[in-house]
Amino acid sequence: MRRLLWLAWVSWGLVETCRAQVPVSPRRTPAAMESAADRETRATRLREVYQRPAAEWPAPQVDSGVDWRELGLLPASVPPADNPTTKEKVELGKKLFFDPRVSGSGQLACASCHDPDLGWADGRTTAYGHRREPLKRNAPSIMNLAYLPAMFWDGRAGSLEEQARQVILNPSEMSATPDQVAKELNAVPEYREAFKAIFGSDEVGLDSAARAIAAFERSVVGGRSDFDKFLRGDREALSNEALLGLDLFRGKARCINCHNGPALSDGQFHDLGLSYYGRELEDLGRYKVTNKAEDVGRFRTPSLRNVAATGPYMHNGLFELTGVLNMYNAGMATLRRKPEQAVDPLFPTKSPLLKPLGLNKQELGDLKAFLESLTEPKLRVRAPALPGLASSSAPR
Repeated sequence: MRRLLWLAWVSWGLVETCRAQVPVSPRRTPAAMESAADRETRATRLREVYQRPAAEWPAPQVDSGVDWRELGLLPASVPPADNPTTKEKVELGKKLFFDPRVSGSGQLACASCHDPDLGWADGRTTAYGHRREPLKRNAPSIMNLAYLPAMFWDGRAGSLEEQARQVILNPSEMSATPDQVAKELNAVPEYREAFKAIFGSDEVGLDSAARAIAAFERSVVGGRSDFDKFLRGDREALSNEALLGLDLFRGKARCINCHNGPALSDGQFHDLGLSYYGRELEDLGRYKVTNKAEDVGRFRTPSLRNVAATGPYMHNGLFELTGVLNMYNAGMATLRRKPEQAVDPLFPTKSPLLKPLGLNKQELGDLKAFLESLTEPKLRVRAPALPGLASSSAPR
């Protein structure tokens, strides 16, 4: 009952938010639905077009001034010069990623919010932190973070190393201290030996632990989806619906304006009109990092790879995939100033890249089919045996 009441409250809040907002431009009337025969004919033609080199694909619908990159296969990730990747470092980082001893409570591991069985996310609206504190934002997947220039929804970390460090030290997240991490891990002979072999010192510290975790996270990459198979030349890897959706993604649906390049993210920050400015769920986003008024309500563009496996969506985790598509189709919403906000210098401005699309139900279904074609095959990742912890052989 409590959850039903909560969902009703959230739904009411979304309705009230929309009532307080106005569209930027007039709604577009959806096109008439196509016949099955016409769709088949168009899909056959597009299958030939998109089997050509990407340079010969149709020109995408991209706004002037947008620095876009074509969709494509993921390249090899490049580690920073001061943290080269080795097999041994990745293996150590994996153990630390699953080890709760890097948290202040000894009960929370990186994998608590980034579960491989849940697309390296946690499937929750927003994550839980130290002592089950409900956090404000949805836990994004760590898959393919190696290809993004900034971490967190607000971009406050410029590297995976810094991201790992910040999460471990954040009082609301893992709530540890450098001395505590060092004490816990130095008490494990196997860890001291591993750190000495990899980093040249058997004294385990937070910085080296973060470097190992980052090396492991860089190894968590995709590239095995049906879309990747199609890009590698498998003509039948995409269904007709997904192929039509690909053409929409690059064209009429305008997705490629922000979700471009091999990672399907521009790595930039945009205001989607979901800051709930002046309301209970307010989140100022990037502004909290830069203190620049233009960054109020801006959040980092997430990668869309494996997106169907990592819901719920948006920085606040309030939406499912169909709802997100419907919102983009409407052009999202633009906040309308209340009288007391008439001269508010921090009042957010929605990205001009968002416009009503006028997609019909067929087109929305095709777009969803393309997004689902980005799903990675299930790879079961077992948590590693952690040194210094007694294991139980009791069956479950």
